[in-house]
Amino acid sequence: PGVMAREMRRLGGWLVHYSTDYVFDGRGDSPRDEVASTAPLGVYGRTKLAGEEQIRDSGCLHLILRTSWVHAARGGNFARTMLRLAGQRDALKVVNDQVGAPTGAELLADLAALCLRSALIAPELSGTYHACAAGEVSWCDYARHVIAWGHRAGLPLRATPDSVTGIATADYPTPATRPANSRLDCARIAAAHGVTLPDWGRPLDEVMDRLQPAAN
Repeated sequence: PGVMAREMRRLGGWLVHYSTDYVFDGRGDSPRDEVASTAPLGVYGRTKLAGEEQIRDSGCLHLILRTSWVHAARGGNFARTMLRLAGQRDALKVVNDQVGAPTGAELLADLAALCLRSALIAPELSGTYHACAAGEVSWCDYARHVIAWGHRAGLPLRATPDSVTGIATADYPTPATRPANSRLDCARIAAAHGVTLPDWGRPLDEVMDRLQPAAN
């Protein structure tokens, strides 16, 4: 990011960079805004934050978009994994003490394009923005949402939304620590660029509709 930023400064161009909620420590239950103190929990968050800092220090025109829980119709993702497991098992256990907003890759791309269009007219809009879908959900309720969609779509699933049990993060250890609170305050991007962020559920369902052939 630093190399690209310095080159954009030399050329007078704009750099769009995608960052993450992992730059925060995930404490508390309030959404973090762009000026909240950063405190990454792991290497991923630390290196993303270092990239942000190099971009800002370069003096180039930039849009740093921090987002969370990105999903898309292509590739591996949480929704596809839940559908696969629900087809194999009668019940699932999913973490329920990590909260965020699933954000579609298409939504994120649209936000980047809209922000860049307005920033080209008003260079003072250069800066860091939080960019994710509206609302919030735990991984457990996210899984329930996906499985409910699967049943409506007629997929051969054994598990039901009611058979998904919430568990604590401590009961499902992973090599990398995830923030418990991934809520991001997106008021700045909405006000500065005139965008309205949709609730996380609708874009997710649109992605799920395109997942159906692969899920079968």
